[in-house]
Amino acid sequence: MSDEQVSALYRRTMSSGRARLAEVLGGQVEVESSGAWLTTSDGRRLLNAGGYGVLICGARHPIVVAEVERQLHRHPVGTRIFLDPVAARAAELLTSVTPPGLTRVHFSGSGAEAVEAAIKIARLNGRRHLVAMTGGYHGKTLGALSVTAKEAFREPFHPLLPGVSHVPFGDVQALTAVLRRHPGECCVIVEPVQGEGGVVIPPESYLGDVRAVCSEYGALLVADEVQTGLGRLGAWWGVDLEGVRPDILLSGKALGGGVLPVAATVATEETFATLDRDPVLHTSTFSAAPIAMAAVCGAIRAIREDDLVGRAARLGERLTPELRRIMAAGLVHQRHEVRGVGLLIGIEFADPAMAIELFMALVAHDVVANVSLSSDHVVRLTPPATLGESEIAFLLERFERAVALVAEQNPEYEVHADA
Repeated sequence: MSDEQVSALYRRTMSSGRARLAEVLGGQVEVESSGAWLTTSDGRRLLNAGGYGVLICGARHPIVVAEVERQLHRHPVGTRIFLDPVAARAAELLTSVTPPGLTRVHFSGSGAEAVEAAIKIARLNGRRHLVAMTGGYHGKTLGALSVTAKEAFREPFHPLLPGVSHVPFGDVQALTAVLRRHPGECCVIVEPVQGEGGVVIPPESYLGDVRAVCSEYGALLVADEVQTGLGRLGAWWGVDLEGVRPDILLSGKALGGGVLPVAATVATEETFATLDRDPVLHTSTFSAAPIAMAAVCGAIRAIREDDLVGRAARLGERLTPELRRIMAAGLVHQRHEVRGVGLLIGIEFADPAMAIELFMALVAHDVVANVSLSSDHVVRLTPPATLGESEIAFLLERFERAVALVAEQNPEYEVHADA
């Protein structure tokens, strides 16, 4: 099909809004991916520093592809009646890299489903009051949306789940006040770093303090690591950076190795016990499908064997200061901030229009970035940890050119700043 035919089919059968958005970016149609690179239908190659955290292994990592291909030709979808060895292996591999004590796994197809499972497990444990953070993002299914803080996403779907409180991210005193009012009744869900919120990094020791206050008031702690986990922050999990063990940990995005969609809700034995008593209480047709489980096995193998956790930490230490230098030199009079942990990097502007301009300038210079669903001021970079030296040089050189273009297109900011 031609690009025009693809756009027409989107308009007619899927989302006309999605088609209009694509046209703003030139109407590109992506047809192939490999490693850090994305290819469009006209043969254009773009370095993919986007993907919303999915591609820590890059696209089509050979270890992941081999695991999935082997399963595809043997037994891709199970009956859900008998036991499956690939699911057992995937759960064993996943729990071998989660914090100690998180030993029980429920697999699902998306991060939002993992959140839903966590909410249900919390209710089974008597924690019916949900506490989440302003700026947090946990998905758009009804339960996940109830703990997602952005009102623009929530308002059309009210009423959502009852018994939900939102407190400022990073504010332990505000969290304590809510838990004190509902002792033994709360489930707290928190991201180690808010990704969709604009790469918001909490104060030092915040996660440890959250763990302590949850323990004090009998609250379950859920760490939403759908975006931050599996090496994205330069550690297997964001909670590892503070040595914190949550009661439930959520994984997704990178868990499928950039090949298949899969997520997981990983819990302690004690927390999972209430769900364990009835194996049909929370189920899904494609939960732990053999082909998805093969992708999980491949992803964890690839991250381990290629030391992608260590590479993410080292790359982040190189890239973030360089991006900061480029921004400071190229946009002298424009208020901005560059911040990051590992390979979750955010570029924030005072003016949201400037964030969109940088995003579009990056695309124009063959770099794919992310917008932030809960913060229109921030452009995010989430490149794979597989970047080689030439790809690092390409990313920095194209980023510098994109910043120069934004500065050239906005001379009025310099005039305003000098006035």
